Amino acid sequence: MVRRPVLAAGCVPVIVALALGAVPARADRPGGVVLAPAAAPAAAAVSAVKPPPGMLEAIEQDLNMSREEAETRLINENRLLAVAARLRERLGVRFGGAWLRTKTAHTLVVATTSAADIPQIIVEGAQAEVVPRSLAQLVAIRKKLDAALPPDPLISSVRYVDVKRNKVIVLAPTPQRVEIFVQKAGVNRAAVTVLPSVEVPLPLSAPAYELVGGAAYYVGPVNRCSVGFSVLKGTRPGFVSAGHCGRQGDVTTGFNRVAQGVFQASTFPGSDHAWITVNESWRTIPAVDSGAGSTVPVSGARPAVEGASVCQSGSTTDWQCGRLQQLSASVTYPGGVVSELTRTSICAEPGDSGGPIISIDQAQGVTSGGSGDCASGGTTYFQPIAAILTAYGLTLKTTEDDLLPGASRTCTGYPRQVTGTLVKGQDDYQPAEPYRSAVAGLHVGCVDGPEGADFDLYLEKWTGLKWLTVVPGDRVTSDEMVSHQGTPGSYRYRITATVGSGPYVLGFTAP
Repeated sequence: MVRRPVLAAGCVPVIVALALGAVPARADRPGGVVLAPAAAPAAAAVSAVKPPPGMLEAIEQDLNMSREEAETRLINENRLLAVAARLRERLGVRFGGAWLRTKTAHTLVVATTSAADIPQIIVEGAQAEVVPRSLAQLVAIRKKLDAALPPDPLISSVRYVDVKRNKVIVLAPTPQRVEIFVQKAGVNRAAVTVLPSVEVPLPLSAPAYELVGGAAYYVGPVNRCSVGFSVLKGTRPGFVSAGHCGRQGDVTTGFNRVAQGVFQASTFPGSDHAWITVNESWRTIPAVDSGAGSTVPVSGARPAVEGASVCQSGSTTDWQCGRLQQLSASVTYPGGVVSELTRTSICAEPGDSGGPIISIDQAQGVTSGGSGDCASGGTTYFQPIAAILTAYGLTLKTTEDDLLPGASRTCTGYPRQVTGTLVKGQDDYQPAEPYRSAVAGLHVGCVDGPEGADFDLYLEKWTGLKWLTVVPGDRVTSDEMVSHQGTPGSYRYRITATVGSGPYVLGFTAP
């Protein structure tokens, strides 16, 4: 495993698309109100997180932590990311972003544009910060800047939303050249900060055999990229990767040069994603290679927030970890602008393009491009997984798919089943009488809605005062599955019709 020392003064990072052989053409804070909770929930009250082999060791070294600090950080992240998801949903258009603070991620900060939201943020155990601009407003500003700036990395290589500053950051080799374009964009100048930067991003391309995230694959004789996550389109198996690695119709071979698959769709620039079907010689599994002969299971795709630890598996640099830095970034590669990327402190090198980015066991996205290397340090950008699944109508393959051998993706074969009907925007709670588990154990739920709809599934537990969401669903599909290793108590499922209307079937099991 290649390890990254601190970037020395004078080093000039160059952002590259990490496709080997196939390179396509704290600062000032806004004035706001910050209020902390009286007491955050104790980490011991949260189900313990058992990280996959190799993850703790990598976080210890890459984030300069002790074993105890790394373990505490993962427990806190697991607890606080669920809090962030709930508050984002509740705040809606007032949500200004969320980020983690302290070395062990002990503190979650949630920003809002309304002081009236402070009590509900604090009661969830987070700090509240009142900011002048919502996350949606900042994203809109970044999109305007994308349109106003010429597609030239020598003018501006990167734009991203920095929720901690409550601003849009523009990175430019010569900031003075950018100012005229910012003025023409017609955006609130106070919401934009232009910073000098030498970043010049490029994409990071470079019987039955198991298809594992991070493994090498080849497009042609020399172009090498990395497998992302295993997916399904209906019953067709395949994997996702970076769009700049190949075009529709391109044929791939695996790490062993055995015929593997075909690019079904590819997008670059604009976005940087693709999906590839595999032949019968390859078996897709929900796992990511973490080096040293071990793998990390893929259990879902719950998005991480700023400050969370994330790790990448790549065919060149193996297993590297860092922090999620900023969301909603735009990068100007030589081949064009790619938007809605996420910025991280992970290091990567040519050949890592398309490889999976994961947070604990939750899929985050696939590697797009970056700057620097794993000898001097660098920055890596990834395409979020939700955008890829939505673009091509795919379903992420997860460990939950195999939890109940008798249960199919249409939610049959479960020991308990209920039915109902929803209209768009409506919630339903099942079963009609919440069920009680007297012992700790695994809860698994599956909802199957109408074709083309998006029905979200949430497992909730009664705290004695209110119902608390313990597992949110995260698939953009008509069927969705969640699982939770729970403690004794009363539980129920909430089904939300996010897109579409019609009947559904809920199947579930409980300890």
